[in-house]
Order: sequence, then structure tokens, then C-alpha cells
Amino acid sequence: MPEVLKAPLAVEFPFTRSLGPVQSAFLTGLRERVVLGVKTVDGRTLVPPVEYDPVTAEELRDLVEVAPTGTVTTWAWNHDPRRGQPLGTPFAWVLVRLDGADTALLHALDAPGPDAVHTGMRVRVRWAEERTGAITDIACFEPYDGEPAQRTGHTGEFEDAVTGIVAAARLDYTYSPGRAQSAYIHALSGRRTVGERCPSCRKVYVPPRGACPTCGVATSEQVEVGPRGTVTTFCIVNIKAKNLDIEVPYVYAHIALDGADLALHGRIGGIPYDQVRMGLRVEPVWTDGARFPDHYRPTGEPDAEYDTYKELL
Repeated sequence: MPEVLKAPLAVEFPFTRSLGPVQSAFLTGLRERVVLGVKTVDGRTLVPPVEYDPVTAEELRDLVEVAPTGTVTTWAWNHDPRRGQPLGTPFAWVLVRLDGADTALLHALDAPGPDAVHTGMRVRVRWAEERTGAITDIACFEPYDGEPAQRTGHTGEFEDAVTGIVAAARLDYTYSPGRAQSAYIHALSGRRTVGERCPSCRKVYVPPRGACPTCGVATSEQVEVGPRGTVTTFCIVNIKAKNLDIEVPYVYAHIALDGADLALHGRIGGIPYDQVRMGLRVEPVWTDGARFPDHYRPTGEPDAEYDTYKELL
């Protein structure tokens, strides 16, 4: 049987967002060890707070403090904590309805084992030693057998309020390309590019997907395309990517390889970035040991006529 290709992949990026007045007050409150909710039109207190009433869609601004103690409404045990999770040892994910709130907050509960956790148990916030105005200012919850904590009566107004956050987003997974893309990858190792032709519309798709995205029928006929192609559209990259040793600015383009009916993307080199243009004829440049082209460079041919690639934009 042919080798089944697979590889570990991680998609990671910093997600930056600004905060409205409600979320700003909530996160600033956590920094100051205060938990705030918001009152709805019908008098319920929502924690975490939202900016619009989930029933009426009216804007909400009436902030109210709730206690840092509460009750577990439901839970699930996490036997194997992953990178970036609140605790490094096994813990419970819990929904906690804080005293004074009508909805539950999701966070981690530090407990010795699943037998120590149950719905209805009382818990309290364990604050992080260093707080910056983020949900991680609550380090976790911990079991608590005392009376509901007293509230300070905070109004939700703060000096030096948090106005934005940067959250690290990351997804780790194992990717297996399947039959069609495995054949494509194997061909690349021989410095060849292959697509698959749809038996119905006769279009050649690169990279192949195993099915025609237009007709929805399976594809199996392999067609070698390129190696030369035409730049259809492009962008100039001015921000240096992490772990990518390419000086900015550089150009990333959609390239319609000769014989293909779908453009693939690649970096353009061998030409000043401000001279790259639609219709530019390019060819792949390989480096020793590489399984895909390092970049594409101009061939020196005349530019392609717009009508020859307009359907691939």
C-alpha cells in the first residue's frame, strides 16, 4: 500500500481586539480583584457581561458587582492539560454561577481528583499574583466551604482602564492529505506539479482535491502542469512573519500554472517587488532537498494577455 502521509501542524497567531465599555470594565475589574456583571432589561445579572441584551438586543451598560464565590453548575474532568491551559496538573473545567449572578462563568477548578468535584459544590476565585486585565487574572477556582463573600459595592468605574487585549490563538493538529494531495506532494518531491482533471467539466485543479469543486464529482485522472505560469493577482507583504527568514517587502502571488484551471500561491523573487504585475510570466526556483519551489522568478517571456487568465482571478 502507498505510504500514508501525515505531519503535525500548528496554526498560531496573536489575536488583537479593542474593548467596548462593558468588556473594558469587566477585565479592568479582574485586574483589581473585582468581578462585574451587567444587568439586563428584565433584571438578570449576566457574568461574563455582554454588551447587548440576548433577548431584546438592547445595549447594556448597567454594571453590577458580584461575589468571587459561587456554585458549580456542571463540570468535566481534564485528565491531560494541554499547553496554555490554566493549570499544568489535571483539573476540572467548571461552569460557576457566582453569588449575585444569574449565568455561569467557565473556568478551571483546582481539585485533587474527579471524586472531589460535584455539581452544587461551593467554590471561590483564586486570583493570579500578577494581574494585567485578562480572564487569566482569575488563576482558577478552588473549593470553598464558607459563607458567600462580601462585595465591595464597586460601580465599575476605573482609572487606567484596559482598552484592548492580545490573545494568543493556537491550534495543534495532525494533518493527513489524503489520496489526491498525497500524489501531488509525491510529485513535488520529483520537481513535478500534477493536478487532477474533472471528468465532467474537464477543468484541471492544482493542488488536486479528489473531487471537482464545481461539479462535485470524484477526480482521478492526473495531469502534469507547468512548470511555468502566469501571475494573476498578488500582494506586497510589508510585515515580517515570525520564523520566516524573508526580508520585507516581498510579493506573494496567485500563479496560474500552464495547463491548470486553478491558481496556486507562491512567493515571487528575482525581480524588485514594485515591478511585479498581473500577467507576469514566471517559473519555479528549487533549492537542494526542498519538496516544493522556494519561489517563482520571471521567465523573460512577454506578459500574458489578460484574456488568457481573467477566468482564474
